[in-house]
Amino acid sequence: MKRFSTVRSTFVALALVAVGVSCSSDSSSSSDSAPISTSGGSSSDDSEASRPERIVSLSPTHTEILFAIGAGDRVVAVDAMSNHPPEASAVLTALSGFEPNVESIVSYEPDLVVIGDDYTGLAEQLGTVGVDSWSNPAPQNIDEVLVQIVDLGQRVGNADEAAALADDMRASIDEIVASLPSSPEPLTYYHELDDNYYSVTSNTFIGSIYALFGLRNIADAAEANTDYPQLSAEFIVSQNPDLIFLADTKCCAVTPESVGARPGWSTLAAVANEDVIALDDDIASRWGPRVVDFIRSISEALEAVERAAA
Repeated sequence: MKRFSTVRSTFVALALVAVGVSCSSDSSSSSDSAPISTSGGSSSDDSEASRPERIVSLSPTHTEILFAIGAGDRVVAVDAMSNHPPEASAVLTALSGFEPNVESIVSYEPDLVVIGDDYTGLAEQLGTVGVDSWSNPAPQNIDEVLVQIVDLGQRVGNADEAAALADDMRASIDEIVASLPSSPEPLTYYHELDDNYYSVTSNTFIGSIYALFGLRNIADAAEANTDYPQLSAEFIVSQNPDLIFLADTKCCAVTPESVGARPGWSTLAAVANEDVIALDDDIASRWGPRVVDFIRSISEALEAVERAAA
């Protein structure tokens, strides 16, 4: 139940905050999603003189990026949810990006704090005690992800490594998407965030990933005033999705088998055709380097559908 509560705070509670500011995907325009570097007194430009040597990361996504671009050896503390890569475990702490405590953060003597979506005003608080920060609204699409990676790389003095990572990710994503022929009839899907049927619409970052493959999101038809609607079992059954993607295999121990055992679900096309796909919760929720793995998982599911139809 503790793990479930943590994931719910990632997707659902913050999704409610997303009406104004989102941690998962709801910045309303590309201009709103520009990374923000805030100086707490020392220089905040991208020169070698400002290269941080003691970085605290309060965002699991950006922890992954920092290690992937070669800045991991300068990360002195990460938040409690930063469970990847394995090297991050050496600096894992009880710090929270959702309810940040300035005193606890400052105790690690950081010269840069990497924040996720700064909906708490943490950057301003850190600035009052002389600590620099870098924050970002959540991206709307892959292009914004790559911009974030490059910007963070410049901020921490690893610009070349960040640019190379962004280029590699773009090439891999383009190759994966291009490898699948377009379907004459768009397949429908349901993306499950937890076992209370929270989902995402196409307006979210997650939704934009499925859109790369021309898939149609059943949550778009829900009558809700949020892009993270709680659907009903009856609605999902009525929509009869071709594919079901489970992003709650860790938090809620949901499996394709348990989905098939839900009342009325055994006749769903996705269940009957064994097109219920178990995802890694973390990979499906973060927009770091492993978003390529998320995209590949969707591609593999579509390839399986294509083979079955042949």
